[in-house]
Amino acid sequence: MKKVGVTGGMGFIGRYVVEELQSRGYEPVIMDHHIRQPHEYPKGVEIFLGDVRDDVAMTEFAAHVDGIIHLAAVLGTQETINNPRPAAQSNLMGGLNFLEAVAQYDIPGVYIAVGNWWMNNPYSITKNMIERFVRMFNKDRGTRVNVVRAVNAYGPRQLAAAPFAHGKVRKITPALVCRALSGIPMELYGGGKQVSDMVYVGDVAKALVQALEYADRGVVIDEATEVGSAEPVTVLEVAKLVNEILQDKDLKMVEIVSLPMRPGENVGDVVAADTETLPNIGMDVADLKDLKQGLTETIDYFIEHEGKTWSKF
Repeated sequence: MKKVGVTGGMGFIGRYVVEELQSRGYEPVIMDHHIRQPHEYPKGVEIFLGDVRDDVAMTEFAAHVDGIIHLAAVLGTQETINNPRPAAQSNLMGGLNFLEAVAQYDIPGVYIAVGNWWMNNPYSITKNMIERFVRMFNKDRGTRVNVVRAVNAYGPRQLAAAPFAHGKVRKITPALVCRALSGIPMELYGGGKQVSDMVYVGDVAKALVQALEYADRGVVIDEATEVGSAEPVTVLEVAKLVNEILQDKDLKMVEIVSLPMRPGENVGDVVAADTETLPNIGMDVADLKDLKQGLTETIDYFIEHEGKTWSKF
């Protein structure tokens, strides 16, 4: 492989994947669905304008690369419940277009799946449906596509939702960190009793690229490779760790408060990775970044970028 296509390459995980590809000597090509300002794009990266929902655009994209990592999707558990159509259109049709394209040109691919694949919300449902299609395409169409389930990626540059920034999906880490640095209570759905593994975004990028390298060598893995915490953690434990890091930095800890569970999830849900699948792509759980170290780097980023990428409430 020389050129590697990345759908969703301008997203949080996508930017790290692009950097990981560059560090290994590949030439990333980002598929983006709208024109941005030149300074917004990573330096030295080719841009292909197109929408994953467009089968012609996806097929043309595949014709110009040697492999594809498919990340583009409509995100959100509770955010997609009141209107599931965008998730269905982007995640289902986009996923099928990706599979048809790699099948047509016989190039390797990687599909990013979700750790909460079994939950009944449009995001989880649509992502899991394509994961099942991957198995069908590999078995009956001879494709070389590996699946990586990233369980709750976090890290620097993750976009916060309102009222701190313009993100449309509320993610655990930005929500907790921005509230803590603003000196207001951290809010936990259901008291944070649910287990929600945390994995540093750089580790997710490594897993995705290595899964593609395995697919390129013809190694198609029957099961999904799961990337998550070395040990399962609850959301409450993550919030307490944020407070611990604030204390280490001589910053004021904040109160932790409970909210009712949001739609699409249940109190006590367990979203944890089976990290014993990591050796399938040549990785080991010991290689993953320690949660406290990763959260410290993330908090440092938000401290340094306050007023730039996010604002206190």
